[in-house]
Amino acid sequence: MDPLSGVLSLLKPRNTMCGGFDVGGEWSLQFPEHEGIKCYAIVGGQCWLVVEGVSQAVRLKSGDCFLLPLGRPFRLTSDLALPPVDFKAMHSRPMNGGFAVWNGGGDVSGVGGYIGLEGKHAGILLKMLPPIVHIRKEADKLALRWSIERMMQELREPQPGGHLVIQHLAHMMLVQALRAHLAEGSRGGVGWLFALADEQIGPAINAMHAAPAHPWTLQELAERVGMSRSGFAQKFKETVGATPIDYLTRWRMLLAGDRLTSSGDPISAISLSLGYESESAFSTAFKRVMGCSPRQYSRGRDRVTSHHGVLAD
Repeated sequence: MDPLSGVLSLLKPRNTMCGGFDVGGEWSLQFPEHEGIKCYAIVGGQCWLVVEGVSQAVRLKSGDCFLLPLGRPFRLTSDLALPPVDFKAMHSRPMNGGFAVWNGGGDVSGVGGYIGLEGKHAGILLKMLPPIVHIRKEADKLALRWSIERMMQELREPQPGGHLVIQHLAHMMLVQALRAHLAEGSRGGVGWLFALADEQIGPAINAMHAAPAHPWTLQELAERVGMSRSGFAQKFKETVGATPIDYLTRWRMLLAGDRLTSSGDPISAISLSLGYESESAFSTAFKRVMGCSPRQYSRGRDRVTSHHGVLAD
């Protein structure tokens, strides 16, 4: 499994709620702080996006897609000078899978959704992202268009199984938007997500994710990507924010944590499957990274907060 797929699998995107909107005239809607990731696509028309803490408003055009991964309050509006009203004016009741029309509709339409993350380490992904991930390149929008159009159809013409289809479409939009974000550059950022786009560090991360139990050494990883040992170590640290061995250890512990809470496998089996010959060595590493012992973690006690166990501090 590739690194992005692996991390998203551990974060367990769930509790997807999606809906469509069609607004007309002059309007300004305020949305509250949220957890998880919000994902929107503008299907027709244009509007402004204002996110708390971001100095510049973003002009959204038909076909644009954006993610809001940090949970900040935001506003969608036809005119920046208009005072906002609570979004519940449009969504008078909890809506999932429906389509809301406000002010008669006809000017701006789109689809949006919330993707909750049930995994315990949302910071692994979210801390790597800016407050707004705005997808505007035509090639990237084209890749997203099928998912967006299909979601609009599912919302306008409900069919059996539609809720599940919409959930999967939302996940596809999330992955495609993250791919586009990586492809657009984000050069200069530090963390595993940015490192995936690096021609030398990306393959090393892929190798560790593909075989986490392998006894990787700095020399072996460097040779695998055609670099000197010292050059690889320095570039990995600068790009990822952690040494290769620290990164590998943290990824192993995140895998272990997931299995401890979901598989019922004994600690001895989990430690062996991740390359540890002794349970004590595994337990020591687990406590150092995750902040508690494997047994405490499996019982849900002293569960780590978002700053523990991330792939790069």
